[in-house]
Amino acid sequence: MFEHLEPAPPDAILGLTEAFRADPNPRKVNLTVGVYRDERGVTPVLECVTEAERRLAAAAGDKTYLPIDGLPDYARHVRELSFGADHEIVASGRSSAVQAPGGTGALRVGAEFLRQAFPKARVWVSTPTWPNHPGVFQAAGLAVESYPYYDAATGGVDFEALLDGLRAIPAGDIVCLHPCCHNPTGADPAPQEWRQIADAVYERGLVPLLDFAYQGFGDGVREDARGLEAFCRPQAEFLVCSSFSKNFGLYRERVGALVVVTKDAPTAAVVSSRLKRVVRVNYSNPPSHGAAVVSEILSDAGLRREWELELGGMRNRINGMRTLFARTLTEKSGRDFSFIERGRGMFSLTGLSPEQVDRLRIEQAIYIVRDSRVNVAGMTSDTMDDLCERIASVL
Repeated sequence: MFEHLEPAPPDAILGLTEAFRADPNPRKVNLTVGVYRDERGVTPVLECVTEAERRLAAAAGDKTYLPIDGLPDYARHVRELSFGADHEIVASGRSSAVQAPGGTGALRVGAEFLRQAFPKARVWVSTPTWPNHPGVFQAAGLAVESYPYYDAATGGVDFEALLDGLRAIPAGDIVCLHPCCHNPTGADPAPQEWRQIADAVYERGLVPLLDFAYQGFGDGVREDARGLEAFCRPQAEFLVCSSFSKNFGLYRERVGALVVVTKDAPTAAVVSSRLKRVVRVNYSNPPSHGAAVVSEILSDAGLRREWELELGGMRNRINGMRTLFARTLTEKSGRDFSFIERGRGMFSLTGLSPEQVDRLRIEQAIYIVRDSRVNVAGMTSDTMDDLCERIASVL
């Protein structure tokens, strides 16, 4: 009965990983998927995670279903981590939170909720954006448009074009923004620019949907929330999709959350009922383990300190690889790649053409996304010279 179906195209990122695994070249390098690796090329399990799992195993809880919206303690910790424990949004109760299977699950729940709330609204994403954004939003029934964001000539944000683009979006539409560590460019607005962005969004009457997937991977846990904080105004309403895959190293546990900030607590209660309905008809209730690990770490002062130290180590390595990659590639190629050093987070565009990217894969067994995005967290210092020489060979 399925003979009429054509094969679906491979995912733009995960499909490359499958090709990488099948490549017999011993010098192959995979810089595609957004997974942190240490200097040995290994994705570590954080020591604080290991200790939290030990404690949870010793407690020997049952395996019954979680509530539809997930662990209550987890929702509290998500709010406090996003906004700060003493923030007005946390104290007032004017937000609703649901635990979700990863940041992608949070985006999908948020998108379905928004489609029901605003059936004629479109969602606007940056040019470029995470390749999965359009697919997730379209699967939820939202039409997708784009606004200007990146200046390829400077490797930074085209701020004036961004503001002009936001001011041209019809009132009532949804705008998806990356509060830190923009994926795929690594180019973030400055704190004062975020305030102007929030001004433009609210003045235009848009619905902000903030994809907050990399908190702590840019400049610090609180520092990376500056873009988010620009939207935190009295009675302001917006959505935040969080992921703990990267900053806790819990990739396969699929730990995420959706927080919807509303004008007051009664509205938050109404929104909560609607979010639970979306979850119920999608996956009924979330998995427990990853969220329990995050809650255990954030509820214990010692584990929280250890997590922040380990997260700081990952962040320092990422920023160090950015600097080393930018300077080595500049040296090997004779071109200026300093914009890579100025970026933040795991990703950066390199400016290679799709044809050069193809040549890298075919001739050098170096796998990157065709838009030229690389994962700097997948690089190591001892192989950097060889990597940059091979990249320079196709320029």
